[in-house]
Order: sequence, then structure tokens, then C-alpha cells
Amino acid sequence: MKAMRVAAIVLAFCCASVWAADDALIFKTASASGENAAEAGRKAATELKAAFGGAAPKAVLVMDSFEDVGAKKAMLGGVASVLPKEILFGGASYGGFTQRGSINDDGVVLLGIGGDGIGVEAALAENMGAAGLTMEKDLEKLTAALNGAGERLAKQLPGLDRGALLLLISDAHSPKNQLLLDGVQKVAGKKLPITGGSVNKNAGQNWVYFRGAAHTDSAIALLLTGPFKVTQTGRQAKTNEAVIETAREGSASVLKSAPAKPFAVLAFNCGGRKGKLKRLEDELEAIQTSMGKEMPLFGTYCAGEYGPADISESKGDCTPCGRGWHVMFTVLAR
Repeated sequence: MKAMRVAAIVLAFCCASVWAADDALIFKTASASGENAAEAGRKAATELKAAFGGAAPKAVLVMDSFEDVGAKKAMLGGVASVLPKEILFGGASYGGFTQRGSINDDGVVLLGIGGDGIGVEAALAENMGAAGLTMEKDLEKLTAALNGAGERLAKQLPGLDRGALLLLISDAHSPKNQLLLDGVQKVAGKKLPITGGSVNKNAGQNWVYFRGAAHTDSAIALLLTGPFKVTQTGRQAKTNEAVIETAREGSASVLKSAPAKPFAVLAFNCGGRKGKLKRLEDELEAIQTSMGKEMPLFGTYCAGEYGPADISESKGDCTPCGRGWHVMFTVLAR
């Protein structure tokens, strides 16, 4: 009888420990599409709120592919009708995907971040001074503007020395994104894992979202702290077949290298890669050959990506950089 009581106590302790770990780190996704942007935003936010149960997200990454700023603001309003406006961050994209499926035009993809063990610090660099400048004609001015904006972002994040992952969303498409990252890394160093993407570069669609408001010529950063490990890799491709194969191989490789049990995957992807696909769903299906269809997956198609360069050009260097034509995988494990 005594042995049975001891076993029961041990079992209860183990179950409580697992439950506490789940509550400490909550990463959930949701998505919706349709011509009614406000309704799509509300629907996605309602799905995300339900996924969190009784918990409240500390930050929500919002990436959408609606056409004009009116629709984008309506989408943000729809999300904010369910979730607090102050926790909404993100930007305009070319579409995305979650573990449940792909989103093309007129849609929104959400990543909810929460749990007792997660810390979130947010920063905005507004009016960077890069609008209208080109690499070909204005390299010196552009470098100064984006370097300076990156430094301003990083200096607003007092927890950099404790950071587990930095999410960077910018109005600075590839190859300009490297100039912004250079500024961030002047302050943060090059060992901090960084991922994210550049917003849609089409005129009138280059919006960044900070606390539910839309900004252009701006960049945001979300610094995450908590008891989790990060593994990253990048893969480049410019043909339909190569996009599918690099999605399959890259996701399998980064999952295999995770130092603990994966609980979420982020995939900041290139709009150029999306444009090469003959069938949009093929890339998601390739990713899910290794990770299955249950693990939370947040993917978005951008105009430039942050993360490690493809192994063919990086020679195994995992230092975050700004690139195009890449899918940047980040696995969160505990």
C-alpha cells in the first residue's frame, strides 16, 4: 500500500510538471481568408483566442495579404475586436501558411505567443529615412538610415543579454534588409538568434504593424525571453522543384538538429519562392513530411528574410543575415 501511495505521488508530480511546462510556453497559430477583411481578422483572432483557452497571449504576430491599406486596417480592426490592440504586431505579406493549410491573397495568418515563462519586449523604429532610396543610387544614405534604425530598435530592448529569439519585421526589402540587420547586430551582437521578414515591397502595401497601428518606412522588433532553445537553418531556391525540395530537406534538417523536444516551427519564406510554385500547397506539404500536421507552424511569404544563409553559401555559419529567395526555418524546443 505504501508503495502504491508513493507511485501515485510520483505520477501526480510528473503530470503536474508536464502541465506547467505547457502553460509556461504557449505558441499557437490561426488563419482566415476572404474578401471581407474585417471578418477574416475577427475569425482568425477568435480561432487564436480559443486555442489559448483560459490563457492570454502576450503578443500576436499578424501577417496579411490584403490588397490595400483600407482592407489592411479593416483586418487589424477585426483582430482588435477580439484581442487587445496593444499586443498586435506584424506587417503586410504575400500570403502564408499554418499547420492547417496555405493562405494566398486576401488572408491573414496569426502567431500567438504567451505563457508564464515567456517574456516579450517590443520596439518600433519609425520614419527610418529609407523610403525612396535605392541601393544603386543612394547606397551611402540608405546604409546610414537603415543602420541607424537597426541600432535604435536594439537599444529599446533592455533584455537583449537574456534574449532567446528576436523577431524582426521591416519595411526594407532584400537586399536592403541586411543594412537594417547590420544596425541591430551592432548593439545585439551576432550570436542572438534572429528571424523575421521584410514586408510586401509593392507601393501602397509596405505596411508594418505596431500595437495595432500601421506604419510605413518603419521596422519592429519583438524580443522573446524564456526557457526554450532555438535551432535555425536557411535554404535558397528559384525553381518549383527546388522550392519543394529545399522545404522538405531544410525542415527535416533543422528538426533533426533540435537539442530538445520541438514545440513550434517558424518559417519566414520568400515571395519569390511562392511565385515559382506551380501549386501553392506543395511547399507546405513538403515541410509537413518531417514535422507532421499537428505541431504549430507559422509561415509567411515576405520580400526578404532574416536568418542563416543557405548552407551552400554560408559553409555552416548560422549567423543571422538578411537575404532573398530563402526560407528561414526556426525550431523552438524545450
